[in-house]
Amino acid sequence: MTENTQNNTNDPLDLDDELSTGELALAERAALRRVAGLSTELEDVTEVEYRQLRLERVVLVGVWTEGTAADSEASLAELALLAETAGSEVLEGLVQRRDRPDPATYIGSGKVTELRDIVISTGADTVICDGELSPGQLRQLEEKLKVKVVDRTALILDIFAQHASSKEGKAQVELAQLQYLLPRLRGWGESLSRQAGGRAGGGNGGVGLRGPGETKLETDRRRIRARISKLRRQIAAMSVIRDTKRGARIANAVPNVAIAGYTNAGKSSLLNALTGAGVLVEDALFATLDPTTRRSQTPDGLPYTLTDTVGFVRHLPHQLVEAFRSTLEEVADADLLVHVVDGSDGMPEKQVTAVREVISEISERRDDPMPLELLVVNKIDAVGELGMARLRHLFPTAVFVSARTGEGITELRERIATLIPHPEVVVDALVPYARGEIVARVYREGEILKERHTEEGTELSARVRPDLAGVLEQFATNGSRA
Repeated sequence: MTENTQNNTNDPLDLDDELSTGELALAERAALRRVAGLSTELEDVTEVEYRQLRLERVVLVGVWTEGTAADSEASLAELALLAETAGSEVLEGLVQRRDRPDPATYIGSGKVTELRDIVISTGADTVICDGELSPGQLRQLEEKLKVKVVDRTALILDIFAQHASSKEGKAQVELAQLQYLLPRLRGWGESLSRQAGGRAGGGNGGVGLRGPGETKLETDRRRIRARISKLRRQIAAMSVIRDTKRGARIANAVPNVAIAGYTNAGKSSLLNALTGAGVLVEDALFATLDPTTRRSQTPDGLPYTLTDTVGFVRHLPHQLVEAFRSTLEEVADADLLVHVVDGSDGMPEKQVTAVREVISEISERRDDPMPLELLVVNKIDAVGELGMARLRHLFPTAVFVSARTGEGITELRERIATLIPHPEVVVDALVPYARGEIVARVYREGEILKERHTEEGTELSARVRPDLAGVLEQFATNGSRA
C-alpha cells in the first residue's frame, strides 16, 4: 500500500495536473529548445531586417533633454531592464545632456567617437539608444560605431515578438514591427543596385537587366505594404470576435472590470489573487501580452468579469498602440478600471502618468470618456514604513495590497463591489418552486437582498435589471421599484 501511494505521488502526470496554466507557460518559456540553423551568414539581403535582434553584450546611451537627472537615470534603468528581458547583458549606461538629440547622430559626432572607444574597450556588440532613432540616425551610428544599433522602439517590439503566444497577439506584434520597419529599409551591397531602364543597350544594363527600373528595395516595400494590409484585415476580423464576446457581456449586463497598469506592476498576480486564474506570472517586463478574462463575484453574489490587459511603459511605441487598439479597447469599454501601480518602484507617480496618457489617447480616439478608475498600489510587502508613508501621501484614495501575500485583497474586493454598476430595479416576488430556473437566473444576474422559503414557493427581494424585472413581474407581490 505504501509503495503504491509513493508511486502515485511521483507520477509526473499527477504533478502536471497540479500545475496552473501560467506555471506551465513559464516552464515552457524556460525550457531548452533545439535551434536549427545557427549560422550568422546572411543568405538573403532582407534577412538582416527581419531576423530577431541579437542582444548579448550591450551599451546603453540616452540623451537627457528635460526633467531632472533622476528622471534620465530612471529612464536608462528601465531601458536596462528591457534589454535584460530581451536576453542581453548590459555593460555600460551613458547619458548626455543636450537641448535636443543631434539630428544626424543622436549624440553628436564627437560623442560618437567616445562611444566607439567604449564599445571597443568593453567588447560590446550592440548599442541601444533610449529613444526612437530616425532612419538617418540609425544608419550614421552603425557606420561610425561598426556594431549593431537598436533604439528603444525596436527593443520593445522584440520583447513583444518573444512573448506573444495567441494568434491575435502574434498578428498585432508583426503589424507593429512591419510599420516600424517600412521607413527603415535600407540597401545592402550590390544586390540592391537599380535595374537599367527599358532602353535597349543601356550602358549600365545589358541582357537580363533591362526592366521597369524597380529596385529590390522598392520590391520589399511593396511586399511589406501588402503584408500590412493583410494583417490589418486579419486583426479586424479577430476584433469582431472580441466585440461579439464583449457585446454578450453588455447584453447580459455583466459589469466588466479591466486591470491595467505599468508593465511588471503585478497585474497578472492580482488577477490570480482575485480569481485563482492561474495565468503566467514572471518578474519580467511584458511577461504577458494576451488579455485574459475571468469571471468573479462580489461578496454579496453579484457577478462581474475581470480582464487582465497588456502592460504599459513610458514612451510606448505608437505602432504598438495602433496595432493593439482592439486589445486596449477592453480598457476603454470597462465599467471600472483597476489601475495597478508598483509600490516598490522609485517613482510610482511617473508610472501613473504614463498609463493615464495612453488610456486618455485611446478614449480621445473613440470620443468616449475615461472609465471610472480605482488606483491599487501593489507589492507593499517590498516597501518599508517610510515608503508606505510616501505612497499614502501620493495616492490617498488608493487601495494598498500585496498580491503575493494576500494583504489588502479583501478590502480590494469590497471596493470593487461598491464601484461596479449594480442592477437598478428592486423586485419583491413569490416564485413557485416549479419555476426554479427563474430563481437561479436572479442569483446569476441579479443581487439577492432577502430570501425566504414558504409553502407556495420562494419569496425573495432582489435588485435586478429591467429585462429580468419584466420576467418577475407576473410573480411580483407589491410591484417593482427603482
